[in-house]
Amino acid sequence: MATALIFYALQSTIIFLSLTPTSNACVPSDWAALIAFKSALHEPQLGIFNSWKGSECCRGWYGVSCDPETHRVADINLRGESEDPIFQKAHKSGYMNGTISPAICRLSRLSSLTIADWKGISGPIPPCIASLPFLRILDLIGNRLSGEIPADIGRLSRLTVLNVADNLLSGTIPLSLTNLSSLMHLDIRGNQISGTIPRNFGKLRMLSRALLSKNNLNGPIPESVSYIYRLSDLDLSLNRLSGPIPASLGKMAVLATLNLDGNQMSGPIPPTLINSRISILNLSRNSIEGNIPDAFGPRSYFTVLDLSYNKLRGRIPESVSLASFIGHLDVSHNHLCGPIPRGSPFDHLEASSFVYNDCLCGKPLSAC
Repeated sequence: MATALIFYALQSTIIFLSLTPTSNACVPSDWAALIAFKSALHEPQLGIFNSWKGSECCRGWYGVSCDPETHRVADINLRGESEDPIFQKAHKSGYMNGTISPAICRLSRLSSLTIADWKGISGPIPPCIASLPFLRILDLIGNRLSGEIPADIGRLSRLTVLNVADNLLSGTIPLSLTNLSSLMHLDIRGNQISGTIPRNFGKLRMLSRALLSKNNLNGPIPESVSYIYRLSDLDLSLNRLSGPIPASLGKMAVLATLNLDGNQMSGPIPPTLINSRISILNLSRNSIEGNIPDAFGPRSYFTVLDLSYNKLRGRIPESVSLASFIGHLDVSHNHLCGPIPRGSPFDHLEASSFVYNDCLCGKPLSAC
């Protein structure tokens, strides 16, 4: 009797174990999607995909991580520049070509997709990426991707990071992008994106960094940008933006970096920018007119204040000396006139910060 009971117990245990997935099991549909994704890419130098063998994609496949409970693929992290031992041993950064297969969209539980800095991956961003409901991070920086940002990108309600910088993307900023209510980091620098910044850009209330430089964006800076109360870094440099600088940007609670250089901005410098929380302010190489606002005070703290290559006139205001700190000041290539104020910060600045004006004088230039 006892022997029969032991046999029954062992048999039940074997059946239970056979029905219970192992901790490293790979769901067959996810395995097939990864193999199709891999087949569209070619990495000849480092052997990144050498570990992608067998059926256990959740165990030992380079750059692949699975959810420990569902055993579904949750993260793909493939970076062409890394401190991983594979790169250190090769003493080189990675290179990969090919395309991003739409098969990636069959990984329906994917939370993070990073395919970054491979330099040779081309083709479009698969539009079906917008159908991945759990995607939080999409990082495709540093490739040769072309085409447009998927029009339905705004469907990714959980997305916190969208980084497609340094590619060959064109088209416009999708209107749906402003529906990304969880987005905290937006980086589309170094592409060929044109058109205007959406008027309702300010809907991105969770955004802390908006990096849109080195594109072909035109039109005005939307007033709604100032509604993004978490925004600390706004880089719109090297575009074709025009019109006045919204004064409301200087009233933002945490904005610390504002780069508008290399555009076609016009009108005066809003005094709010001078007496604000902004510590890096670059307005160089625009068509800004009028006087430098006489609005400096103890709240003015600039590690960088670059107003060069504009159409500024009048004198350098004496109130500059009231600023708490100015590390780098450049007012060269304008139409300024009169004596350069004495004292801090002028006593540590070089002549290059003041040259090519109409009639500035005094140290470090020639005497008045």
